[in-house]
Amino acid sequence: MVAFSKLRLSGFKSFVDATELLIEPGLTGIVGPNGCGKSNLVEALRWAMGETSAKQLRGGDMDEVIFGGTRDRPARNIAEVSIFLDNSTRKATAQFNDTDDLEITRRIERDKGSLYKVNGRDVRAKDVQLLFADVATGARSTAIVSQGRIGAIINSKPAARRNLLEEAAGITGLHTRRHEAELRLSAAETNLNRLNDVIQALEGQLEGLKKQARQAVRYRTISESIRAADALVLMIKRDEAIAQLAAAREALTETESQVATRTGEAANAAAAQADAASAMPALRRTEAEAAARLQHLVIARDKLDEELERIARAREAVEMRLAQIRDDLSREGARMEDAEAALTRVTTEQNDLNAAAAAEVEERERTREALMNAAKAVEVVEEELTLLGKNLSQADSARAAARQQLNEADMRKQRAERRLQEILTQLETVRQNALSPEVIEAEEANAAAAEEALAAARAAWEDAEQNRQRTQTAYEQTRDVAQTKAAEHTKLQAEAVALEELLAEPKTAGAWSPIIDNVSVDPGFEAALGAAVGDDLSAAGDDTSPMRWQQLPPFLDTHP
Repeated sequence: MVAFSKLRLSGFKSFVDATELLIEPGLTGIVGPNGCGKSNLVEALRWAMGETSAKQLRGGDMDEVIFGGTRDRPARNIAEVSIFLDNSTRKATAQFNDTDDLEITRRIERDKGSLYKVNGRDVRAKDVQLLFADVATGARSTAIVSQGRIGAIINSKPAARRNLLEEAAGITGLHTRRHEAELRLSAAETNLNRLNDVIQALEGQLEGLKKQARQAVRYRTISESIRAADALVLMIKRDEAIAQLAAAREALTETESQVATRTGEAANAAAAQADAASAMPALRRTEAEAAARLQHLVIARDKLDEELERIARAREAVEMRLAQIRDDLSREGARMEDAEAALTRVTTEQNDLNAAAAAEVEERERTREALMNAAKAVEVVEEELTLLGKNLSQADSARAAARQQLNEADMRKQRAERRLQEILTQLETVRQNALSPEVIEAEEANAAAAEEALAAARAAWEDAEQNRQRTQTAYEQTRDVAQTKAAEHTKLQAEAVALEELLAEPKTAGAWSPIIDNVSVDPGFEAALGAAVGDDLSAAGDDTSPMRWQQLPPFLDTHP
């Protein structure tokens, strides 16, 4: 039987320094207070025997088995646990059963994982677990009894008890090997199934390859036939090409003689062409200069024609505007005459009303009717004044349009003057270049036409300026008339309001009270009414005041 002989720890949990624990024959016990590391020794045994769960080692990560450091000592990056076994009875696994002593070492490096060694030789974790299973122990073996383990074994199920009996009988390694053998058999069956699938696929490919081989043989036969036919065709074409070559050589000889003849003719033609080409540049320059001058003159003539047409259209528009303004002025004059007549009528009616105010009660109805007529006349004057204002606005718009047209005519005049100066300059240049008399006469005719167009443009500009002045004068006269009418309208409104106040006298007990005594005048209205009639309404009622503002004797009530 394989027996444990020694346990060596270095950097494992609380065993930061290298520590060895001798396990002598018989019973070996460890006694110490809580926290001295007794449980760490058991966990070191289990970890070295291949434990893979960090929770079974009271940790959350396998790196936690490495010494984490204290206040006085730094942390370690490597932990190592070695178990020494006595194999003098040769009961170990066959691959490790060649020595009397076995050293199983597990080493872990932080963030790099674990590695296993047996007698200094790297092995797999499975090999170590199988080694301990063959000696009826292991990381999860029931031989390691911890707290509460006895009660768990007593209360365990039959399957768990069966595992305990198998481990006691020493056949745990056989079960492990059987499980591995079953896994290998399953993998072999899977490989066989895959191999059958591959064989079937290869058989299908083989049939395709056989078909392709037959096609290749047929293709080789047909290719040989085609090559023989091609050789025959090429030979026939060769004979035809030889005959064509002989005919082509004869044609070449004839062509060369013709080429020699044509070459002499071409040389003579080239000499004539060179002579003609030497005379062409001067002629082309003359033609280009004449064409350029002609083009400039044509463009200048077209622009002058366009300017003349625009000036003529502007002149017609200005004349139409002036005619409309004259018609508006005549209509405004007629309306002013109507307004003056209406004003005369209103003045007459006002005098009649003032006279009727001192008459009997029967005259009051007639006075009221006259007042209504005066109010209607005032409304008519207001309408005429509104129309006059509209006409005044139209006259302003016409004046602005005439001014804009005048500015445009002035700008066109300036452009025409500049264009005339350019034409004169070009004409002088043409004269200096000593052109033919016909060209000079044509240029002079164009210059004369341009001067006439400029004179016409100047005349149109002067007419537009005169129309503008007349429009300005008419506008100012219309504005003065409108202001006068507005003042008269204000005066008529004030007098009409005063007449209404004078006619609205209340009736007292047994007699008619004075009209003026019952009139209450607002200070603002009093100033407006005084300005309209030209009197001081706030003057005292003495002998110096106007008669119409003095105290009058009361009218007697003659009505029943």
